[in-house]
Amino acid sequence: MVQTYEALVDKEGNLRLVESVELPADRRALVVILDEEPVDGRSETALLSEKSLAEDWNRPEEDEAWSYLQQEQSS
Repeated sequence: MVQTYEALVDKEGNLRLVESVELPADRRALVVILDEEPVDGRSETALLSEKSLAEDWNRPEEDEAWSYLQQEQSS
């Protein structure tokens, strides 16, 4: 099955997929360079999913789970 993934290519030609890809084995790939610049270097998918993910991120349980990181930063 043919699948399409978004990637960014820098001016040195380094290719970076926007999302991780899991395949059962090595596969060939074709790269099409679009004649447009990325939007602020951020993934459109990430921007579109931010609101729905925020529902989970902004819960008190999440704050408590990650609070140890804030304690280390203030030390």
